[in-house]
Amino acid sequence: MLKTILFDLDGTLLPMVEKEFLEGYFGLLTKTMEPRGLNGRELIGVLWRGVAAMVANDGKRTNEAVFREVFARAYPGRDVEDDLFALENFYRTAFDGARVFCGYSPAAGETVSELKRRGFSLILASNPVFPRFAQETRLIWAGIDPGVFSLFTSYENFSFSKPNPDYYRAILAARGLAPDECLMVGNDAEEDAWAASQAGIPVFLLTDCLINRKEKDITVWRRGSFPELMKAIDEMN
Repeated sequence: MLKTILFDLDGTLLPMVEKEFLEGYFGLLTKTMEPRGLNGRELIGVLWRGVAAMVANDGKRTNEAVFREVFARAYPGRDVEDDLFALENFYRTAFDGARVFCGYSPAAGETVSELKRRGFSLILASNPVFPRFAQETRLIWAGIDPGVFSLFTSYENFSFSKPNPDYYRAILAARGLAPDECLMVGNDAEEDAWAASQAGIPVFLLTDCLINRKEKDITVWRRGSFPELMKAIDEMN
């Protein structure tokens, strides 16, 4: 019986065109960090190397520890702890300006509220390459109370990332769930649909902001927008 719904965030609960969001987000970030003497283009490159390292994480350390190591190696001789504090402060302040680079779907919040009302446990299964505060901020942009989720995956508390199926297995282990008790809802055919299905979790592919870089056959999964999602959940129960 279906007990738990896992939701991706970017492009799922929070509509966006990924390229536009990243350009806007990085623009705000470099504006904040360049006065500290960090070259913006170089900093973005370091962030991408950090993301790549977190995606390759083998589970032995948190993603935060992996990212901090990449950052420290990139800036020898600097007060890295001070730089990282400034970076985390960015997510608590100026990052909120990136809201304008995202869309908004009332159906996302309405769907989450209805599922919570029905008694489902909800997990925010957003790729844990951001601090928790940045995850919560983006939920607020989507008009969703972060408190409705029983688990957040963020870089502080997870040691795997999408599209590694072990990311989903770690969620199952953290909550003592069987795969068939869950449903993963996401917009990325590889990171959300394929990876979750490899862990045995049923999938619903939200097609409003579909990402399918590797041109996977999406007909193998339930798919559609929020009304189709609710129908699929009704059918599964």
